[in-house]
Amino acid sequence: MSVARLGKVAPKTSILFLCDMQEKFRPNISYFPQIVSVAARMLKVAKALEIRTVVTEQYPQGLGPTVPELGAEDLPKYPKTCFSMFIPEVEKEMAAVPDLKSVLLCGIETQACIMSTALDLMERGLDVHVVADACSSRSQVDRIIALSRLRQSGAFLTTSEGTYPPACQGCCPSLFPRDPEAY
Repeated sequence: MSVARLGKVAPKTSILFLCDMQEKFRPNISYFPQIVSVAARMLKVAKALEIRTVVTEQYPQGLGPTVPELGAEDLPKYPKTCFSMFIPEVEKEMAAVPDLKSVLLCGIETQACIMSTALDLMERGLDVHVVADACSSRSQVDRIIALSRLRQSGAFLTTSEGTYPPACQGCCPSLFPRDPEAY
């Protein structure tokens, strides 16, 4: 009897991917400040739970650096020129997570880099959790259709609030204040 994929996130077998949140995208990506804020919160929780994190930059010479408000200054940035984050440097980061099962995916653009990355990872048997409130595109139609396609392809669509609290299992209440103003 096969076990259904439940999409559980366990910190020891997960990795967080932050895709191409760069300066030149700021004026063109819908809800850019909001997705960066959510991704920054994801990164903060990942650090607290000791979840390895990977940051990529699409053609940084032309599109600029990762935005500072993401809070990823201390992490290496892997440049890429293809849509997918699945590049040799990122493969090495993934290999450093024993028994890797899940990838949490945030960034831009949903119909391009997020889609390509998710499909590459799922093709390799990994559970992909697309954090919908931390992903966007220039066009919301592209974003919505891409998220629908990702779900059809087997990705788990979630939100930042739906991702980490179950993984914490009560271990880090200070990261999830009850006061909505704290966010």
